[in-house]
Amino acid sequence: MYFCSGYYRFLNKDNHWCPWMTTVLRSLYFVPCFKILLNHRGCDHPSPTTVHISIGDDEKGYDLDLFCIPKHYVDDLEKVYIPHGLIMDRTERLARDIMKSMGEHHIVALCVLKGGYKFFADLLDYIKALNRNSDKSIPMTVDFIRLKSYCNDESTGEIKVIGGDDLSTLTGKNVLIVEDIIDTGKTMKTLLSLLKQYNPKMVKVVSLLVKRTPRSVGYRPDFVGFEVPDKFVVGYALDYNEYFRDLNHICVISETGKQKYKA
Repeated sequence: MYFCSGYYRFLNKDNHWCPWMTTVLRSLYFVPCFKILLNHRGCDHPSPTTVHISIGDDEKGYDLDLFCIPKHYVDDLEKVYIPHGLIMDRTERLARDIMKSMGEHHIVALCVLKGGYKFFADLLDYIKALNRNSDKSIPMTVDFIRLKSYCNDESTGEIKVIGGDDLSTLTGKNVLIVEDIIDTGKTMKTLLSLLKQYNPKMVKVVSLLVKRTPRSVGYRPDFVGFEVPDKFVVGYALDYNEYFRDLNHICVISETGKQKYKA
C-alpha cells in the first residue's frame, strides 16, 4: 500500500473515466490507491447499489508496525489490508445508501453470524444515527442466523445452518441480510433460497467484502463495501478457525498463522 495525490479512479464497467468526479478529485490529497468502480453504463447519476471500492490484485497492504496489532498475532499476519478507520468510513456510507434504498419501509436486519457481527453492529449504529438526525426515520428490528461453510481457509461447498431464530417471522417483511464476506456466493444463494420459503416482502443483501475468485458462482449482493483479491483475510470479526475475530483491522493471514491455528 502506498499513497499518491489524486489517485482515486472513478470508472464505469467499461473502464471509462467519469468527468463528473473531477471536482471530487481536486479535493483529494493523500488517498489509498484503490479504485471506486461504477458497475453500470454512464456515470452521471450512479446507483448506490453499484458502487464499491475495488482493491487491486497487486495491492501489498500496510506494514504491521504502522498499526496497533495484538502481540499474539504479530507473527501470524502478513500485512494490514484494510485499516479499521477506512472500514468505518465505508460502513457509514453504506448506511446512507441503504437508507435511501430501503428507507420507506420497516426493516428487519438479519445478521449472518459469526463473522458478520462486528460489521452488523457498526452498520446499525450508523443507521440509528441517521434515524436520529434526519427528518424521516424508520423502525428497525434485528434477527440472527448462523451459517458455516469453511474448514481452515477453504470453503467446503457444504452449507450448514447451525443457529438462528424462527425464520417464519420474516414473512411479509423487508429484510436486509448483513454479511461479512461473499466468497464463492454459494452460501448466500443457499440462504436466499431458504428465506424465499418464508415469503418475505423484499430481501436485500449488504456485504462488507466480496472476493474476486474463479470459484464464484456469479452472485453479487445489493450493497458492497470492498471488492478484494482471492486472498484469505482475517480480522474485524472475520476468523480463521475462530481466531482473529478480536483484530480491528482486516489483514492477510501468513502461512505461519495458518499452520499455527489449523484445525
